[in-house]
Amino acid sequence: MVARAYTVAFEGVEARLVEVQCALSPGLPAFSIVGLPDKAVSEAKERIRAALDTMSIALPSRRIAINLAPAHLPKEGSHFDLPIALALLTAMDIVPGDDVARTVSLGELSLDGRLMPVAGALPAAMTAAEGDRALICPEACGAEAAWVGATQVLAAPTLTHVLRHLTGQSPLAPAEALHIAPAPTARDFRDVKGQERAKRALEIAAAGRHHLLMVGAPGSGKSMLAARLPGILPPLSPMEALETSTIHSVAGLLDGGLRRDRPFRAPHHTASVPAITGGGRGAKPGELSLAHNGVLFLDELPEFPRQVLETLRQPIETGEIMVARANAHIRYPCRFLLVAAANPCRCGHLADAARACSRAPACGEDYMGRISGPLMDRFDMRLDVPSVPWSDLGGEATGETSATIAERVAAARAVQTARLEETHARTNAEAEGALLEEIATPDAQGQALLARVADRFGLSARGYHRILRVARTIADLDGSADVRQPHVAEAVGYRIAGQKALA
Repeated sequence: MVARAYTVAFEGVEARLVEVQCALSPGLPAFSIVGLPDKAVSEAKERIRAALDTMSIALPSRRIAINLAPAHLPKEGSHFDLPIALALLTAMDIVPGDDVARTVSLGELSLDGRLMPVAGALPAAMTAAEGDRALICPEACGAEAAWVGATQVLAAPTLTHVLRHLTGQSPLAPAEALHIAPAPTARDFRDVKGQERAKRALEIAAAGRHHLLMVGAPGSGKSMLAARLPGILPPLSPMEALETSTIHSVAGLLDGGLRRDRPFRAPHHTASVPAITGGGRGAKPGELSLAHNGVLFLDELPEFPRQVLETLRQPIETGEIMVARANAHIRYPCRFLLVAAANPCRCGHLADAARACSRAPACGEDYMGRISGPLMDRFDMRLDVPSVPWSDLGGEATGETSATIAERVAAARAVQTARLEETHARTNAEAEGALLEEIATPDAQGQALLARVADRFGLSARGYHRILRVARTIADLDGSADVRQPHVAEAVGYRIAGQKALA
């Protein structure tokens, strides 16, 4: 007789169903696991042996063979402990096989039988729901998995509790979903003195998901402004929350429940290519995917390695990234808002003749030259952030609060959602082709202005279309159904430096 239990193996954000088969046969006592297990799976037999011993259950004096099917699919992670233990207990006639076969289980066993939390409970629950099975998981993962309401989630603290449930002695209560409230933050736009143009640019970027590059002297407030961006973004929609939470679940970053606030990722400029794009053992998601539906902030952009910067080009355009490794080809979504900050040169004082280094202005050209033209062209908005005079730093802050700005951003996003409901796009930044022409074609004066700009500054097709998208967002914030010349003019001002020539 072959006993069966079910669990999952992860391929990116997808959880593939795995059948755990257990057979007991005559011969010298042995415990083997086959089916492309990694080291963590192979070590499960020692954890299972110790956990069963604490329950006064001895392994049978027979050959124990565990097969993880399909055999060609790599099996990684300690979450195979619980399903292997259940398949073994089924083969020993301790738990009923039919009940075990109607569940998907995952969890790491400690030596004393406790179930330790594991990554991926949310996508595992989705796979269980597709197969009309219940999910058994560690107690710490129950609130996360229960967010999938289409299946019953049973969260157990120990293996003993699982056995008592399956044998009918003490049924487990279904886990309840838990939403974690956004962490309170003291970062408010009201605290930012001056920088009105930068605040306006961030509002437009948040409203339409437009990529923004801020260039300014050290201490001008670029990082401070970017840190306040999450406070004006609307909460995740249910679909976005599911997408984002699935990625974070696979990465093991969900802590007891799901969040509705948008992720904000700010990797250091020493981050490697796999850390940014994803990869490593198991081809886990990188910073690009962890920022999906949120913000990716790259401070000191020119200091990032050239190879890292060039990997951003395709994901910015497509909204997804393929992590290709020797043993895995995984596709992750990465539709994010890119906000970057940079000093104008290495010393940071290019615009101040009294403080600039002896290589100015050549040092500025060399420093910003680290950002390739194709990558620079992908920024919808480019903004000079001047230093705030010390005289403006004193006194009481009188600017708008983040809550006030967030209301306008939410209203603009609502207009876009209604307009793009029948399309694949979610924001103006994703509109293209005939859809972009339909929603963002400006009036006659706006078209004439845009034609002069394109001719004078040699705009690329990408730059031309990005101006249209930004202008559409500005019109949405203005409550205008049509894109007019003032909207185009403001969008051009954020795209092209030195607009005085257009006056």
